[in-house]
Amino acid sequence: MAISNLPSCFTLSLLVFILSHHVQGATRHYHFNIVKQNVTRLCHTKEMVTVNGMFPGPRIVVREGDRLVVEVTNHVQDNMTIHWHGVRQLQNGWADGPAYITQCPIQKGMSYKYNFTIVGQRGTLWWHAHISWHRSTVYGPLIILPAKNTSYPFPKPYKQLPIIFGEWFNADTEAIAQQALQTGAGPNVSDAYTINGLPGPLYNCSSTKDTFQLRVKPGKTYLLRLINAALNDELFFSIANHSLTVVDVDAIYVKPFTTEVILISPGQTMNILLRTKLESPEATFFMLARPYATGQGTFDNTTIAGILQYQWQSQLEHSTKKFPLYNPALPALNDTAFADRFARKLRSLASPEFPANVPQTVDKKFLFTVGLGTNPCDQNTTCGGPNGAKFAASMNNVSFVQPTVALLQSHYSGKSNGVYTSDFPVTPLHWFNFTGNTPNKTLVENGTKLVVLPFNTSVELVLQDTSILGAESHPLHLHGFNFFVVDQGFGNFDPRKDTKKFNLVDPVERNTVGVPAGGWVAIRFLTDNPGVWFMHCHLEVHTSWGLKMAWLVLDGDLPNQKILPPPSDLPKC
Repeated sequence: MAISNLPSCFTLSLLVFILSHHVQGATRHYHFNIVKQNVTRLCHTKEMVTVNGMFPGPRIVVREGDRLVVEVTNHVQDNMTIHWHGVRQLQNGWADGPAYITQCPIQKGMSYKYNFTIVGQRGTLWWHAHISWHRSTVYGPLIILPAKNTSYPFPKPYKQLPIIFGEWFNADTEAIAQQALQTGAGPNVSDAYTINGLPGPLYNCSSTKDTFQLRVKPGKTYLLRLINAALNDELFFSIANHSLTVVDVDAIYVKPFTTEVILISPGQTMNILLRTKLESPEATFFMLARPYATGQGTFDNTTIAGILQYQWQSQLEHSTKKFPLYNPALPALNDTAFADRFARKLRSLASPEFPANVPQTVDKKFLFTVGLGTNPCDQNTTCGGPNGAKFAASMNNVSFVQPTVALLQSHYSGKSNGVYTSDFPVTPLHWFNFTGNTPNKTLVENGTKLVVLPFNTSVELVLQDTSILGAESHPLHLHGFNFFVVDQGFGNFDPRKDTKKFNLVDPVERNTVGVPAGGWVAIRFLTDNPGVWFMHCHLEVHTSWGLKMAWLVLDGDLPNQKILPPPSDLPKC
């Protein structure tokens, strides 16, 4: 457990932190080399940024209670950070990873060790680049096994494996993002979706070798660890002639339920059990995913296919026969009713061993509108957004301006003047019929504004979609916390009647939630983690346009309620 490269005060604080949480686990070391690699898909070869030359990146496997040390060395010209999506990072925002929020990026030729402990979490999370659009190629699974001598609250699977949905762009995604921001127009969409980096047989110039194939034995239970790493698309997923049992979302156990189709948003993870047929059928089965799309902009409306195939006693017999290939039925691309029904099936396990500690009372209430808008075009130029302006996105009509130094470092060092302000509006500055006829004014305000809260504040936050430039579903991710989804609905949130329906018994607990298109979602959480914590839409295009903000949670009184000192190798801007 050597951490000699950190200052002694950090070492002591980390040890106190670990002991205070009764964490006893192994220390697991990984090394991420950020390098360029030539990758070919759809008959297009391009040089792209990867971890260790792999696409997707390496699988990280830990147990609950383990300490993880990942040294990241950047060998490319572009700056880099890594975010450990869903890891609480208690007192330790220095390891969270979003560029210019909790750290300055790792520059070429530099290294940084992400050093953190997995406390009270088990299931599937993931890691990805958290700067510009680099997460299109820099991502991988983070698998957290139960602590030693503990078991799953569901039947032990025969085998388990990650299934990661992604997007493939023939062009360079950094160039796509830069062009969109310069012109103010929407970005070009992806050329294909992928499963574990492979586009499958439904695309032109994509063969069987570029198809994810899951070979299974009859009469077995498989744990599929689903991750939506796509940049800009929520996805439906189904396996032909097979039912799926959802047992976990965002590394939190849920009451199991069986479904033919699941919906998973960018940033979300989901563990499902696949029970294979008792005897090997004379058939193969498509595993299909395609987008759930609600906005008015263009999107990749293609379908990604993998193949589920049973293992036969005689592979020779199997190879000489032609078997039918079955397709699953997927909802329509804009099936918001299905999205709502699926979300309402998710319930926390809420057992004595895995309780749902929902805040029963609330100290602070917030309502944030979430949606699109515009920024004016530069003088004497015409932009490609609405009415010749630039596309923007905002919360409470504030479009976030990324600072040039890290917010957490600025707060910790007491040098926040000129970096951010603490006046993010707690409710909309301008009230209107959010999901009805929208006002002609679409311009947003721009700023680096935070909400500042004391330690241990119970928060209720309503996220309200707007129909400005079109109602749309927005997957919102909160760093540093899990939250409880106590209810959701369509139209405008009405506190007089909607709060009466809140589920305060067993609401689902997660870190990324979809704000319904033309509706709202209400969440509750406790600010039990000091630091600066990012909250943003996980559609990368909306994040680029400014649909993001940050919460600043102040230190508490006790040692385990204070931000740990920064590590000595923290990158500098």
